[in-house]
Parts: sequence; structure tokens; C-alpha cells
Amino acid sequence: MFIGHFAPAFAAAALSERSPRLGTLFVAAQLVDWGFFGLALAGVEKMRVEPGATAMVPFDLYHMPFTHSLLGCLAWAAGFALVVALAQRNPAGGLIGGAVVLSHWVLDWLTHASDLTLAGSPPTFGLGLWNWPLVAIPLELGMTLAAFFFYLRRTRGPVGQPVILLAAMLAMQAINWFAPHPAEAGAALYLQALFAFAVLTALAWWVGENRQRIRKGGLAARPA
Repeated sequence: MFIGHFAPAFAAAALSERSPRLGTLFVAAQLVDWGFFGLALAGVEKMRVEPGATAMVPFDLYHMPFTHSLLGCLAWAAGFALVVALAQRNPAGGLIGGAVVLSHWVLDWLTHASDLTLAGSPPTFGLGLWNWPLVAIPLELGMTLAAFFFYLRRTRGPVGQPVILLAAMLAMQAINWFAPHPAEAGAALYLQALFAFAVLTALAWWVGENRQRIRKGGLAARPA
């Protein structure tokens, strides 16, 4: 899953007056993938290209105990929650951000082949919806669009910026699904993924800085 991970970020940004802004929540949504590709660059976590690994994604994610185990994801979520709580003096916002980080493991469990663990070693888990494109594609698009429009409905501000963000997300997702896959895993692939995350996070920050949450009664509240 790629842009589907940002659905919880959109929903959480519109959830409460204590929610962190959208850019912060975009970091939360893909934090464990930031960690994975960073650790892969250092040779700590590992993947390989294996045609047929799943029908949609030819990647064998065979060693990622620090980011994609449930215990590892909980640690990243707790760390992120603590940073937000202290940096923004917003414990509730920290908990919301931590929940978005943790959502990553749950969403990966839906789509990944059986490569997720509880604590870094077998047994492994994953429903494998990447083997069912007619299920995985509508699911990812549907949840992303539903969360995006929920965010628009619960916030007030310019519409052009969110539309640009959504267009960039859909374009990158189309490339992810339909462009030729790399022949091998390596630094170029990892840096490409990190660059995509950075672009979308920058756009989300731009959107979040220019939209205000709507309070009950129609008044707008500045995001935390």
C-alpha cells in the first residue's frame, strides 16, 4: 500500500482541534517506511526484487524486523507520539500522531504477502491483497478519496492546494502500479521512494498550513 497509508493522516487531521497539522501526520503515516528505506540504504533491513512475489508488487520484503514488526511499529509510534507531545506541548496530538504511525502496520497487513511479524521473527502475517488487484486497487483508491473528502469537508481554506496534493498522490500511485518495476533493489530504488515521500509530505505541509478546521457552529479553528 502506498497512498492508502495517507488516508488515516487525512482523517486524523480533521478529527480534533488537538490533531497535528496535515504535514506532521503525513510523516506519521509513512514513518516506518521512511525508517525501512533508510535502514535498507545502510544494509540493516533488506528486500529483493522477485518477479511473482505478488501479482501487483514483485518485492520480497524478507528482513524488516525494526520497522515492519508489530513491536517495531509500536516503538516508532511511541517515539513519534512523544516527540509531538513534547515539541508541540500537545499530549493528545501526540497520541493521535502515534495512532497514525501504528495504522501503517494494520494497512500493510491487508495488502502484503505474509512478510510482517510480531517481533521480528516467524510466524509471519499478511492477507496478501496484492494478489487480488481488483480488490486492492479499489480499496486503496476508495479509502484515500473518502478520507481526502472528509478532510475537505471538515476544514476550510483554498481548494486548489488540496487538489494539487491529490493529483500528485494519484500520479505517483499510477507510476507505482503501472510503470515498469526495477530489475533489482538498491540505493536508486530506496532514494526514489524517500523522494516520493518527501514531495508528498511537503505538499501536505503546504495544504495544512492553509486550511483551518471547522468547529461546530461553522467557525474555523487553527490546527494545532
